[in-house]
Amino acid sequence: MSRIDDQRPFVPVSIAVLTVSDTRTTADDRSGDTLVELLTRDGHKLAARIIVKDDIPAIAAQLRAWMADPSVDVVISTGGTGVTGRDVTPEAFESVFEKKIDGFGEIFRWISYQKIKTSTIQSRAVGGVAGGTYLFALPGSPSAVRDGWEEILKWQLDYRHRPCNLVELMPRLTEHLKSSN
Repeated sequence: MSRIDDQRPFVPVSIAVLTVSDTRTTADDRSGDTLVELLTRDGHKLAARIIVKDDIPAIAAQLRAWMADPSVDVVISTGGTGVTGRDVTPEAFESVFEKKIDGFGEIFRWISYQKIKTSTIQSRAVGGVAGGTYLFALPGSPSAVRDGWEEILKWQLDYRHRPCNLVELMPRLTEHLKSSN
């Protein structure tokens, strides 16, 4: 059960939405639309939104561009996390991670198991951090996006969430990059 501390202020974060697909366009990107609807409904800011083909260098380049942009706190992708030959989103994300957040994928699959049972083994949802930016990759169905947001990210990206949340850690994500003088 998630707990919100009403004594703390809500702190909106800036979230970039990345759809990974060889076939979707802005006209039919239902998963991206779902994610944008949910994050803005919950008070966060849409920093950017783009569709990138299933290609490791292209995905990694977009992640690096957003990591270098101080107006982007979090990147959430949808698509490309399955096991087919074109599904390369986890590999692209892991190529830029400084630290992997193992619990994200584990909890996502646990939540998914409640609905789709053993079919959840086909999900390779991942989370991590790099360059002071949180990076999360969700599967490409609107249902999976909704589960990932409503059950995990909505709470961890809310500064009021107790006993702890990812937002309160943001100021410390780049400690290792600062020179020790």
